[in-house]
Amino acid sequence: MSTVIDKAVEQLSEKVSGGFDGVAKFVIQGEGAIMLDGTGVRAGDEEADVTLTASAEVFKAILDGEMNPTMAFMTGKLSVDGSMGLAMKLGSVLS
Repeated sequence: MSTVIDKAVEQLSEKVSGGFDGVAKFVIQGEGAIMLDGTGVRAGDEEADVTLTASAEVFKAILDGEMNPTMAFMTGKLSVDGSMGLAMKLGSVLS
């Protein structure tokens, strides 16, 4: 597993303590994937209600609070596949 994934799991766990109502997957291009659900955050690549895909740089900027997830989506730096409602929920958690 990559150090990028390890660090992202750690940062996401801090932001989403207590799990998430739904199943989301974050795909970090060239690194791997992270799952977020009711049990918490973990590295993995499973079926999800919503999949968010971005480069490692964009994902790090979102987690660090340097980039707004909505703006990343609007400018094409973050792609969303699946439930837009869950993606919006995630956006508010990550902001």
